[in-house]
Amino acid sequence: MNKLLTILFAVVFLASCSSNKEMKVTIGNPSDYDRLSELVEIPIDSIKDKVALKDSLVYVVKNSEGEIIPSQVTYDRKVIFQPEMKAKETKTFTISTDMARVYPAKTYGRLISERYDDFAWENDRVAFRIYGAALLPVDGPSNGIDLWYKRTNDLVIDKWYQQDLAGKASYHNDNGEGLDDYKVGRTLGAGAMAPYVNNKLWLNENFVSDELLDNGPLRTTFKLTYKDIEVDGKAYGENRTFSIDAGSQLTKVAQAYAIKEPMTVAAGIVKRERGDSIISAIDKGYIIYAEPKTNKSEGVYVSLVFPEGISDSVTDTYEIVNAKSKKSDKYAHVLAVTTQQPKKPVVYYTGYGWAKFGFSTLADFEKYIQNFSESLRQPLTISYK
Repeated sequence: MNKLLTILFAVVFLASCSSNKEMKVTIGNPSDYDRLSELVEIPIDSIKDKVALKDSLVYVVKNSEGEIIPSQVTYDRKVIFQPEMKAKETKTFTISTDMARVYPAKTYGRLISERYDDFAWENDRVAFRIYGAALLPVDGPSNGIDLWYKRTNDLVIDKWYQQDLAGKASYHNDNGEGLDDYKVGRTLGAGAMAPYVNNKLWLNENFVSDELLDNGPLRTTFKLTYKDIEVDGKAYGENRTFSIDAGSQLTKVAQAYAIKEPMTVAAGIVKRERGDSIISAIDKGYIIYAEPKTNKSEGVYVSLVFPEGISDSVTDTYEIVNAKSKKSDKYAHVLAVTTQQPKKPVVYYTGYGWAKFGFSTLADFEKYIQNFSESLRQPLTISYK
């Protein structure tokens, strides 16, 4: 009887040990430049057979010194973390299980129901917003992306809205952390997308519903759904999924139209009348637009990056009757033109750099975009053991 109990105890002990195994993950940087803020994604399906979860434990990531570093499990079942890779460096990390921890948030987003249903999102470098349906009766339609220029690593969305709505400090003025000085109007703003059919942009209205999928600490993801858009007499469903990673100057966009045949589409950066400059690197899949100086800001550089390339870059000009003034407004865009295939969203990135927060010159920002674009084509290497 004692021998049987000993065997049973051994089986239980071994089973318990097997459920707490660790998995080694080796990350390599093939580039000749540092990639310190980039996230790596480890599918949970690659982990679960070696590292089984039980009770209230969660996955944790440890560096080579055995220290637990910030990580996150995303809605699409990935463990993500920042390996902070120097040029040509290789590091090994360990994924195991432990009690849940709270890591400092570096990304954040939410529906701003107290301000006409804006959706705003940010990380420790940049901030964005886009307009909801509640704003339509006030300002008319506008489905472009707005920029909030940040010069702090702090998350500021809630603070800026709270102070602005309370009349304490307007986010249209720089009170030490940055400001909103970007003008969108009836445009695509800083990188939204629209059908570009028969050499014409077909603009939709403000989003009608939202779904928050991830909210930090390292990645925030959300999905916006729009009313059907009419293009040349045909109606198509539309949605956009945004995500932003800690440390990045750019937010990722997955733009989808419910089409049965390929359709030409274009992401656009609103073009000002004078004082700007454009860098179009079609062969490398990116466009950079330098905003002209205003009486509140200067040295702002906006960029679009397409991992699968763009077919053309054009400047498009059009006139629209203003919903409030009833007068004709003239707008222009710098467009990155591509094609959406049925059932396959167009994935691209949009964002900015600011001279007051890390990019003293346009050349500095272009170097960042060159490296960002190259990193998408040559990702960090991942091997499991």
